[in-house]
Amino acid sequence: MTKHVFNAGPCLLPQVAIDNAIAALKDFSGTGISLISISHRTKEWDAVMDECRSLWKELLNIPDTHEVVFLGGGASLQFLYVAMNYLEHKAAYLDTGVWAHKALVEAQGIGEAYAIACSKDRNYCYIPKGFEIPEDIDYLHITTNNTIYGTEIHEDMDCPVPLIADMSSDIMSRPVDVSKYALIYGGAQKNVGPAGVIFAIIRKDLLGRVSRHIPTMLDYRTHIDKLSMFNTPPVFSIFVMNETLKWLRSIGGVEAIYKINLEKARILYDEIDRNSLFIGTAEKEDRSIMNVCFVMAPGHEDLQDEFFAFAKDKGMVGIKGHRSVGGFRASIYNACSLEDVQALVDCMQEFEKLHE
Repeated sequence: MTKHVFNAGPCLLPQVAIDNAIAALKDFSGTGISLISISHRTKEWDAVMDECRSLWKELLNIPDTHEVVFLGGGASLQFLYVAMNYLEHKAAYLDTGVWAHKALVEAQGIGEAYAIACSKDRNYCYIPKGFEIPEDIDYLHITTNNTIYGTEIHEDMDCPVPLIADMSSDIMSRPVDVSKYALIYGGAQKNVGPAGVIFAIIRKDLLGRVSRHIPTMLDYRTHIDKLSMFNTPPVFSIFVMNETLKWLRSIGGVEAIYKINLEKARILYDEIDRNSLFIGTAEKEDRSIMNVCFVMAPGHEDLQDEFFAFAKDKGMVGIKGHRSVGGFRASIYNACSLEDVQALVDCMQEFEKLHE
């Protein structure tokens, strides 16, 4: 049976990246040594790091004002990095979900940080709008895509202060004007690789402005200066990231995948809106094109477990909603195909017919 993978993370990866990783585990770049045994101080590994940085810059049109680094620790550790490197007086956070709130809490452990706007009043089903951004804050932090609740900020906002964005779950899914951001960071495991590595796209001239001592390992300047190899990098995760980005370039890059992603989201949301058994949970104007969240329609709640079992029998994997909200979630990241999405739609239609 064909499996259709909608896991929220680790994500579905392109098969070519998986195949090339398997080959490299046996023999990396003709060295006769496994990728996970290779020294990171070799010319073969340098070539991977250089290519991966170049691919990031090419695919997102990253200007020379910014540098790309790859680090371990997960995006949650970056919550601390952000505050350590940028919070001097006070900072504002747009609280749009669990991860946005966790980032805020981490910053509050370093200094003064507050929520400039929050959508918790309606279970984070929308993106707050119309809030004023004061010019006396060190930065504004946003989480562009909220995996748990299925909302997304679809455009790069104009901001009078340094703008910092957690783009863990929508990076490389749409074109981004990197010049508008002081920092873009995220975990790779949603769209650009396996778990174990994070990316950070850093505007260089905004570093070094805080008066506190920053521990060496938590200072972005350390990792820029050492080309992401101050300590041993997560070589396997970076290798697979590089292969994933090569695949993305081969199909036309970010502009091409954005069109595909919009079509995948349209097909699935249209079915949710049409199907009498399901209902979407996010406000329509703020619906994520990466994480599609929905529940059983009122009066049909008792069918939830039955649909889970039915979908599983049809090869659907990973459609259970986050444990904190329940319901269903289909994560349709870059490597998820139109065929996968259509298979889920067909499954939903077949289930509806069983209960007409």
